[in-house]
Amino acid sequence: MTIINLINKIHSSRFFGSIFHTLDYCLQKELSDCESVLDLGCGPSSPIQYCKNIKHSVGVEVFEPYLGKSKSKKIHTEYLQKNLMELDFPENSFDAVIMIEVLEHLPEDRGLEMLKQAKKWAKKKVVVSSPNGFIGQKEVDENPYQKHLSGWGIQKMRHLGFNINGLAGLKSLRQEVQDDTMGDNLLTAIKYNPKGFWFIVATLSQLFCYFTPAVAFELFSVYFLD
Repeated sequence: MTIINLINKIHSSRFFGSIFHTLDYCLQKELSDCESVLDLGCGPSSPIQYCKNIKHSVGVEVFEPYLGKSKSKKIHTEYLQKNLMELDFPENSFDAVIMIEVLEHLPEDRGLEMLKQAKKWAKKKVVVSSPNGFIGQKEVDENPYQKHLSGWGIQKMRHLGFNINGLAGLKSLRQEVQDDTMGDNLLTAIKYNPKGFWFIVATLSQLFCYFTPAVAFELFSVYFLD
């Protein structure tokens, strides 16, 4: 087992996540009262795969290679290959609508429209994870949709009615993804060398960044409809 695989395995464990508030753990906890979920921009390996209580989920992904990988893992019960702006569902179609690392890939006006639609389609909540403000990202995985086009900071998300916590440790320790593929390498956005050491520092800083999202690299934002 490589060091990267070992890090990924530890990082995805529920015990580790409960201490350091990882995205996987936070999503599991937030969706614990949901049975149906719409996953907008589900990508190749959505963390919803760890939410074992979900009985029905719809994964929406426009980039076919990502869609194919997700299908091969059987993460969702239903899939749609569509641009997000082409979607239409009746009101209250799902317990929750999630957008995991999606908003920043849309122009701001389209992002605001998608949030409006998500609130309409959800019965209980809308869950969003995104970088804290604008952080540049080039095209990766030969996917033109991977470029970052907008920034979503604390003030903007709070103005939109979201409750916010911080993810991924200190923002100052991270940078734009340097590789040409996203992959599963959690070290790729670490700014300093040796990356393994600074990843540990970033992880330890998550102990307080969760409660002080202003200094965090990412935001975990939840809008409640109940």
